[in-house]
Amino acid sequence: DVQLQASGGGLVQAGGSLRLSCAASGFTLDDHAIGWFRQAPGKQREWVATISGGGSTDYADSVKGRFTVSRVIAKNTTYLQMNSLKPEDTAVYYCNNPRLGYWGQGTLVTVSS
Repeated sequence: DVQLQASGGGLVQAGGSLRLSCAASGFTLDDHAIGWFRQAPGKQREWVATISGGGSTDYADSVKGRFTVSRVIAKNTTYLQMNSLKPEDTAVYYCNNPRLGYWGQGTLVTVSS
């Protein structure tokens, strides 16, 4: 079965850091891209970052320089390191396999000012 399990969310003060994890099963990361998205209250889901099957990365302008996406293939897990967090980063964060169309269940990140 294909599954994506996101975790690591929580409450953090502005300027702080969190690391989200996305554990994958049913496929291997070296053959599939993983995307990170977020949805703030009352807003549409937006793309945050992507790591390709080959390991290249891309970021939304709003997080560039603050967020880093990485992976450990042996663990079949992708990470989103979030630094210098801002209140506007508050959202439910999701990981996604764009080729297979699967989404993780989401993990809530709350950044207090």
